[in-house]
Amino acid sequence: MFPLRTLSIALAATLASACTMIPDYQRPAAPVPEHFPVVSMPAATAASQSAEPAAAAPADSVEAAPAATAPADTLAWRDYFAEPRLQEVIALALANNRDLRVAALNIEQARAQYRIRRADLFPAIDVVGGQSAQRLPGDLTVSGESDVSRVYSATVGFSAYELDFFGRIRSLKAEALEVYLGTEEARRSAQISLVAEVANTWLTLAYDRERQALAKSTFETRQASHDLTRRSFEAGAVSELDLHQSETLLQSARADLARYTAFVAQDENALALVVGAPVAAELLPDTLTATVSTVTELPPGVPSEVLTRRPDILQAERALRAANANIGAARAAFFPRVTLTADAGTASNTLDGLFSSNTGTWSFIPQIRIPIFEAGRLKANLDVAEVQRDIRVAQYEKAIQTAFREVADALAERATLAERLDARLRQVEATRASFRLSDARYRGGVDSYLGLLDAQRTLYVAELELISVRLIDASNRVTLYKMLGGGWR
Repeated sequence: MFPLRTLSIALAATLASACTMIPDYQRPAAPVPEHFPVVSMPAATAASQSAEPAAAAPADSVEAAPAATAPADTLAWRDYFAEPRLQEVIALALANNRDLRVAALNIEQARAQYRIRRADLFPAIDVVGGQSAQRLPGDLTVSGESDVSRVYSATVGFSAYELDFFGRIRSLKAEALEVYLGTEEARRSAQISLVAEVANTWLTLAYDRERQALAKSTFETRQASHDLTRRSFEAGAVSELDLHQSETLLQSARADLARYTAFVAQDENALALVVGAPVAAELLPDTLTATVSTVTELPPGVPSEVLTRRPDILQAERALRAANANIGAARAAFFPRVTLTADAGTASNTLDGLFSSNTGTWSFIPQIRIPIFEAGRLKANLDVAEVQRDIRVAQYEKAIQTAFREVADALAERATLAERLDARLRQVEATRASFRLSDARYRGGVDSYLGLLDAQRTLYVAELELISVRLIDASNRVTLYKMLGGGWR
């Protein structure tokens, strides 16, 4: 066994000093500006804002949350989504969502592939025991009689082990490592997307519940108004036209209530699907106005450098590094490949004499393969590897450009949302005041019932539009969380 042990030590020393032909990796420069564009409101709009004091917000409304003091790319999801019920729903999704589970299993698969590549750096040592038997007919033996010969053997050794002088196996191992690390980034990206999807679904449920509550309140108000109008019609105080117009508004609110009730049920089903488990009633939101402030505001002036820490960008870079490592393997294929086969053991023609003295055997078979003529195959393989690397560079740059556009779009919308919210709040207050005046003028006999109905419709539409803008505001912050890489430290 001594020669085999010495050979193993020599192989380990050889591996320790082996090099690779992987090109030096240089991260491509990000083809985007250093900072995201800043969107400012026109001066005329700002002037019109300051000319009149803001109307008081209704009692059940909640203003946008104050700006966060932490950098945008250091906020973890529990810090970003501060509402306790939403946090519990997100945690439930992270534990039960099947897509995220598949992403985790993909990591395990890639890790196993990497271990396979790493194992190629070491010889696979096997213990082999066997017997061979051969019968010769009499005309082939010296004695003229048939003869059966048997050989028993027990050996330990390795077969066709490649000495990685030029780093071919090490390059393949490096490629497998980058693929494995890329799957980890894919899992992080999937987790960020899941958190954002859960938050958006949860907010959409709050949005539809608030619309349902508004439609129910409006229906009840219009029902009472219609009952009063019907009694007035029966007393001859109002015309039949007023009665039908009142019923038109009543049935419209009734239809909206039924529609929003269906939306709420569908939202609850969607939330259960994305979470991967039933969601308890106490974890569901009540209304959107009670949850807008639970999504943290991001500060302005976020540098575009944060994009390089987005998991999908890191995954694209890992793919680029893997392609770069593959070039090293393609280059090493031009050089000689040395393989070794060696074993040592014992052999005997009888089983009981297998481990007797003087039955030791060994064999050592070095082999070198030098490529001379491959009809351009090796050069073509190298060209393929280099083109794949160039493709990965272009894909990496495109991923950064796409990410920059996504964040810039979200920030552009963020810059105008405060203005939109303020405008919708003012609109609701104005239409509410108009409705009160129309009601007073109708009761005083100054205006027709048609004017009052029109004021009711206008107020209802304005309140729905305010709820919609609040959802856009909350969803925009969720989008920024996702586009900026989920706030992972």
